[in-house]
Amino acid sequence: MPSQPNRMLRGPHVMRIVWLPGSDRLEGTCHCGARHVAEDPVTLWDWLLAHPVGHVAALPQSPEPTRELAHT
Repeated sequence: MPSQPNRMLRGPHVMRIVWLPGSDRLEGTCHCGARHVAEDPVTLWDWLLAHPVGHVAALPQSPEPTRELAHT
């Protein structure tokens, strides 16, 4: 009997497609963090496999640098 996976795969080359409940839409997430939503799985896989064409990495926003006010 084949073993069942006990954890979700992660890593620099993992791409994922999930169904968005209550719709006919799928959301693809690239290993770079970019996301794309489509109804057609072939379109979504084409987008994922064309990396980095059309991708904008979902990087965390760094906070704005704060400036200290000079005391005069």
